[in-house]
Amino acid sequence: MTEAKRARRPAGSGYARGDETRLRIIEAAIERFGEAGFDGASTRDIAARAGVNAPALQYYFQSKEGLYRACAEHIAEDVRRTFDPAIERARQQLQADHAPADALIDAFTGIQDAMAERMFNPCGGPDLRLFFAREQAGHEPPIASDILQERVRKPLNEVCTALVARICGTAANDPRTVVRVFTLHGQLLIFNTIKRGALSLLGWQNVDASRAELIKETVREQTRTLLRMWAGAQGGGSARRGAGVAVKRAPRPRQ
Repeated sequence: MTEAKRARRPAGSGYARGDETRLRIIEAAIERFGEAGFDGASTRDIAARAGVNAPALQYYFQSKEGLYRACAEHIAEDVRRTFDPAIERARQQLQADHAPADALIDAFTGIQDAMAERMFNPCGGPDLRLFFAREQAGHEPPIASDILQERVRKPLNEVCTALVARICGTAANDPRTVVRVFTLHGQLLIFNTIKRGALSLLGWQNVDASRAELIKETVREQTRTLLRMWAGAQGGGSARRGAGVAVKRAPRPRQ
């Protein structure tokens, strides 16, 4: 009897077993799509890695495209669980009329801490770096980028940009604000995008807990220094809600 046929007649704990099987297929697919890409990964290979028969993939996901979508949805939900608490704390600060700059800075570094936690302490699932690298390169079906953009990247970028805009007294849509956000995050992302080169320069074989904490502390310190400097440049100890909504215009020269 095939895995697909067994899944059609759950009994007792059958639904739980079905969920476990579905998750096992998704995790195997994330690994295989990362290694070989969407076109290079066969459903037969994915089924073999998941320890199921090939018809099970059609039962749970209808098609290879459906499986790829399920992978993106699984990743998005998993990543959101990591970031949602920090994002919610940041939104609470942004809703305050006169949030102190340091409170906004704490909210921003809290999001960076969540990023670092995700980066250096994977949750035991498949390695996502290759999947993300292929997705970002634009060679895979766009559905993954659409899902990750809407459910993860857009809300994360919006709250980070709003924080930096409030701290610096600039507009959220000012290119300088957006560049500042990405350069601040780049301090961490470098350890993911060129991990091998970074480890080689440091003489490390891996990033253990103590090394991860060193990176987090360093990034946190540098981020605070920069944000406080930018906040000081606009002369505010607190950031008013709604400040910097529009891009600042240069004053007109006197006639």
